[in-house]
Amino acid sequence: MTRLLIADDNAAIRDILSIAANAAGFDTVPAIDGADAWQKFSRENIDLILLDVMLPKMDGFALCRKIRQESAVPIIMITARGDDYDRIMGLDLGADDYVVKPFSTAEVMARVKAVLRRWQKDTPAGNNLTCGNLCLHEQQGRVEIEGSPLSLTHKEYDLLHLFLTHPQQIFSREQLLDLLWGYDYSGDTRTVDTHIRRLRAKLDKAGLEGGSIATVWGRGYRWELGGSKP
Repeated sequence: MTRLLIADDNAAIRDILSIAANAAGFDTVPAIDGADAWQKFSRENIDLILLDVMLPKMDGFALCRKIRQESAVPIIMITARGDDYDRIMGLDLGADDYVVKPFSTAEVMARVKAVLRRWQKDTPAGNNLTCGNLCLHEQQGRVEIEGSPLSLTHKEYDLLHLFLTHPQQIFSREQLLDLLWGYDYSGDTRTVDTHIRRLRAKLDKAGLEGGSIATVWGRGYRWELGGSKP
């Protein structure tokens, strides 16, 4: 059964989300603060995290950053404010989506299911994408360079997958937002630049050969074959 970690210091919200998640067929693990959430994430097999921004002991931004150093598990941020800053900050740190309080449980569960559908794609077994010394294993959702695993966030993985399946095609920032963040994303397009920069840095550090993410000035980005740097 798919297991959700629900991290919120408000017991009523934890209970409401747990009831809705259980009714939708999910198992739930509650966490009362950031430290508790980190311990349970480290101990349990978690498939998705509902993460409140304003957590005691360790806030949601800090916890998201810490989790992203270890895992690409899907994260949906929960914020009490509708400010663009909170949304952009969470997405830049690697969150996959966000909801704003007050919310309907139906909306939250719909977002959970949508994120899980994107994350748990039904891909054919053994379908690998390769470029130079890089290999992306679609079935396992992992990436290797020279046989060594490369740790990517969910969005970094999605970006790389999109580029590898459409080499030489130019994607504007707006197109990337629509394809990977969703057409209703209302944040700053600069979040694309942030994710591209971090993905490039990881690929370069791992010694990627045979391809690169190139900037096409005034138009966007594309995957360029060959060993040249962007």
